[in-house]
Amino acid sequence: MSATRSAPPHLGGPGPGPGPGPTPSLEQAKDQRGAVLRLWGYLRRQKMALIATGLMVAAGVGLNLLGPYLLGQAIDRYILPGDLPGLARISLLMLAVYILTSLLTWLQSYVMAGASQRMVRDIRDDLFTRLQRLPLAFYDRHLHGDLMSRLTNDVENLNQVFSDSITQIVSGVLSMAGIAAVMFSINAHLAAFSLLSVVAITLPANRLLARRIREGFRMQQAALGGLNGFIEETVTGQKVVKTYHREPLVIEEFEAANDSLRVAATKAQVFAGYIGPMMNCFNNLSLALVAGVGGGMAVRGMATVGTIASFISYTRQFGRPLSDIANLYSSLQSAMAGAERVFEVIDEAPDADATPGEASIEIQGDMRFEDVRFSYEKDAPVLKGFSLHVRPGQTVALIGPTGAGKTTVVNLLTRFYDIDSGHIFIDGRDIRDIPKDDLRRQLGIVLQDTFLFAGPVRENIRYGRLDASDEEVIAAAKLANADQFIHRLPEGYDTLLSERGSNLSQGQRQLLAIARAVLANPRILILDEATSSVDTRTEKHIQEAMLRLMEGRTSLVIAHRLSTIRDADQILVIVHGEIIERGSHAELMAREGFYYRLCAGLA
Repeated sequence: MSATRSAPPHLGGPGPGPGPGPTPSLEQAKDQRGAVLRLWGYLRRQKMALIATGLMVAAGVGLNLLGPYLLGQAIDRYILPGDLPGLARISLLMLAVYILTSLLTWLQSYVMAGASQRMVRDIRDDLFTRLQRLPLAFYDRHLHGDLMSRLTNDVENLNQVFSDSITQIVSGVLSMAGIAAVMFSINAHLAAFSLLSVVAITLPANRLLARRIREGFRMQQAALGGLNGFIEETVTGQKVVKTYHREPLVIEEFEAANDSLRVAATKAQVFAGYIGPMMNCFNNLSLALVAGVGGGMAVRGMATVGTIASFISYTRQFGRPLSDIANLYSSLQSAMAGAERVFEVIDEAPDADATPGEASIEIQGDMRFEDVRFSYEKDAPVLKGFSLHVRPGQTVALIGPTGAGKTTVVNLLTRFYDIDSGHIFIDGRDIRDIPKDDLRRQLGIVLQDTFLFAGPVRENIRYGRLDASDEEVIAAAKLANADQFIHRLPEGYDTLLSERGSNLSQGQRQLLAIARAVLANPRILILDEATSSVDTRTEKHIQEAMLRLMEGRTSLVIAHRLSTIRDADQILVIVHGEIIERGSHAELMAREGFYYRLCAGLA
């Protein structure tokens, strides 16, 4: 008989699908100003580093302003009069100014890089922590690779931008303000003309490109997330890909997703690439205007040659930070697109939970479902008025056709999902009033698709109870019939497992999962088709282990083979989310109903 589990619609889980998954949203930013303020909230935690950087930036700006001024003085006071000793002194002073400026630039970059790394660490911590607290329904709606992209690519974008951009922006703003003040103090008319020419030429062009650059980078980040989702899904499902010889298909689909990213990235980079050449052209045009007007003023005696030289240098300096900020604009837009995606996850509502009590709740194992109704999607009910009472120590088996709702019962009991209506009680207490940590700590789950982590066998078993001693781990493995095969592994309990335990057989992975559950010593045990994918000999070992594990515990068994449920206290037959038959094996066989036909292979 077949009784595979009912599961929610899944968009990003393992196994290759027909394509790279749903197209990521390319909607406009909801609140870019809000994202900037939240980033500032993280950055201001690095108060001392910001103050030190600000002081160094201010000092560097002052020294940069001093350079052109000294150049003008050198021309007017020492070069034109022919004062060589004075020229040597001012030249040494200028050399010292530029060396000190370079030293401060390096030092402020070093300090700011550390502050940026700490800021990004905090953002990454908050994002990962929120991911651990979100309900499984959130993961059903999102591509796993896209979530990984937010945690890696989007956060790293923030790191790259903030490690350099903050100091450049602050330095640029201070430089432009200082340059403007110095220029007006030297010659107000020429200063007004110089600054107006720079601003009038560059500002309209930048505003024209700004929106296109911002939208381009949003599309690029979304396309990158979609591509990562497809890669993660395909790599995870390589066995299925190879089994059905779908390599050409997934290569074709990858090329299509990769090409979509290329198109989006090209648009973003093309518009961003306009900034540099455009600013250089405008800066040179401004310099030409200042040189022409300044030359005319010098001929008329309205300014000295040294003053004109200083103004040309100041104009170039004024245009440089303006160009730097304009060049940074594309990087900042990319970072803002990433920040919005990160904060979108951080702002997700966490899993609802009961308020923890002063003492942990110890479960005895009495379970009761009363008129439980549930749907993963609106207007598509999975359970319809499900009711069940399991007394402590009893074993209840759930059977039924694919999609009947058997695994959904498990998902609701563990509070992976919350019911739409009705009640689930444990020991007479609504499970919504039991803190999830207390509830899940006393539930043991062995699934058909066992998940093992890369690492030693010993630590995979200890995952059931992290404070367990090595002796307790070995004792649990012996009860689970896993000790014998573990000793045959190259390093025994210290053998390193590959990702998902792929260097073990399905049966060995199941035995380790049972050992993990034994070590956790749960009050309620859930077995979800734990023997459906193993051979008869291995099934015998697993059944022996499960019988030991089930002794004295309330057990909920999703059945695949009749041998695993024959001795259950109750057997429930579920069809379309409703219990159509219930009773012991003998009682149901005597009725010759759906269960009888299912066992006889007629249903």
